[in-house]
Amino acid sequence: MTVSLSEALLGVGVAAGIVNLVGIWSSISGVTSYYPLGEKNRWFHVFWGLTHTLNGTLLGVGVLQFGTLELPSWLFAFGAAATIVGTVVVLISTFDLGMEQTQGLEGELQTNGLYRYSRNPQYVGYILTTVGYGLIVGSPFAIPLCGLYLAWWFSFPLAEEPWLRERYGADYERYLKRVPRFVGVRTVQTLLNQWDGRWAN
Repeated sequence: MTVSLSEALLGVGVAAGIVNLVGIWSSISGVTSYYPLGEKNRWFHVFWGLTHTLNGTLLGVGVLQFGTLELPSWLFAFGAAATIVGTVVVLISTFDLGMEQTQGLEGELQTNGLYRYSRNPQYVGYILTTVGYGLIVGSPFAIPLCGLYLAWWFSFPLAEEPWLRERYGADYERYLKRVPRFVGVRTVQTLLNQWDGRWAN
């Protein structure tokens, strides 16, 4: 039995994605302290090595199987729009948070910029880009790989929140009550209040 390059990439990507996901959920359940990273130890390099592996395999199957699903053009356009918007959100929120904290290293609590509207604007952006990329490439093997990434984005905050509570205490508790995990009614309310304030001035 011959394994194609696309199949090999899929297998490697799924393995990398599952290992990281198991590590994240073992941290959520309190079994390990795999994630959040906090400092540059061995888990930092394991986590980012697996992340880059999934990135590479997702890019590879996207190139090798581009357009295989023959999705309608409106889905391609939607995917392109989601990718552009998501990328902008990721870049702005990365600038707001800083590169070291984006990598998972400890720093100051960030509540300004896009973090006024969402506690996890980077993940909101990555969710958009993940969905958008999947629609753009139209690759059947990209579906499970994108699915693993989406599982990461929705799982990360569950592991991070206890860690953030421990480090930032009452400041984080107040922030948590004021700003939603991703986006929600409070996001809209904050935007509307700022809009009204600008008009009032």
